[in-house]
Amino acid sequence: MAAPAGAGALIASPDRRRCLWSVLAAALGLLTYGVSALEVYTPKEIFVANGTQGKLTCKFKSTNTTGTLTSVSWSFQPEGTDTTVSFFHYSQGQVYAGNYPPFKDRISWAGDLDKKDASINIENMQFIHNGTYICDVKNPPDIVVQPGHIRLYVVEKEILPAFPVWVVVGIVTAVVLGLTLLITMILAVVYRRRNSKRDYAGAQSYMRS
Repeated sequence: MAAPAGAGALIASPDRRRCLWSVLAAALGLLTYGVSALEVYTPKEIFVANGTQGKLTCKFKSTNTTGTLTSVSWSFQPEGTDTTVSFFHYSQGQVYAGNYPPFKDRISWAGDLDKKDASINIENMQFIHNGTYICDVKNPPDIVVQPGHIRLYVVEKEILPAFPVWVVVGIVTAVVLGLTLLITMILAVVYRRRNSKRDYAGAQSYMRS
């Protein structure tokens, strides 16, 4: 008995679907061949004295070598706002400064793309420069997972921390742990001496009896 005409198409459709998925997977593999995640590293926060130069450090990790397609963009989100303004772009050895007034004639390139460094300097920093700075690096075909974010605080010179915050926290933690260990050792010595005196007194009374 002959099968209906539409049956052949129904039977063949799973094979066609498998073939189509294979072609799509192969195409996707070709598109993503050699593509890796580009990782950007920046400090979480920095403090800069009012009227001095601030360096915004930005390093990145990429499996591909840098070249003519590599570019760096810096953006700024002023404190207390949700607006982000692009104020600096670097590509092919050329600096492209934006027209944002707070950064006019203040920005200079301090990085080296061959060393995976995308840092910049900002001269004569003022309180209007308080906010979040965003470092975005492009190095095709690698894909940026997350741009770097720096929270920058411009403060008076008199209140500028003498040490980074993490150094102060480390020192305080070490002091607390040291004091705790010292107190524990003193208590242990006192406890042992008391027990030894009790044992000695007990032995003396036993011998007399």
